[in-house]
Amino acid sequence: MVEGIGASAVASVENAAERQFGAEFEDIHILSNAQVALILQVSARSAVDRDEELNEVYRKTQKYVERFNTMTNPEKDHQELVDELDNLQDALTTFRKETDEGEDLELHGFEVAALMNLVITDTSVEEAVTLIPSLSRLPEAAIDEILDLIKSTMIRIVS
Repeated sequence: MVEGIGASAVASVENAAERQFGAEFEDIHILSNAQVALILQVSARSAVDRDEELNEVYRKTQKYVERFNTMTNPEKDHQELVDELDNLQDALTTFRKETDEGEDLELHGFEVAALMNLVITDTSVEEAVTLIPSLSRLPEAAIDEILDLIKSTMIRIVS
């Protein structure tokens, strides 16, 4: 019976829609699918150079992130893509908006990665809030500004 209570307490603490995460999510760096894809590509090339075979979990993870990676361009230099993604993540991580009441609003690392994963050039504010409910605390104009930032980065990457 105690187990059931403990599990319930954890479930009420961890709620992405309200930006409530467990202690294991404090002070971590969350990556987007595009960032993970780049890391895995470099690692895979390195493994091939050393004549090492990639295990099944590695290959499946790589396939997954490449499938959902919207920010890619095979014609771009690897470092150029890394720099664009890092700059975008930094811009989103440092994004701040002050409410009329003087409250300073910022994005959680989870929201940053989720935004980088979902955004395509025609994502609307409504879609972003539906897919990332915790964004609803931000004014619509702030979300639109965030989406414009991501769209401009994506356009630079894919063009």
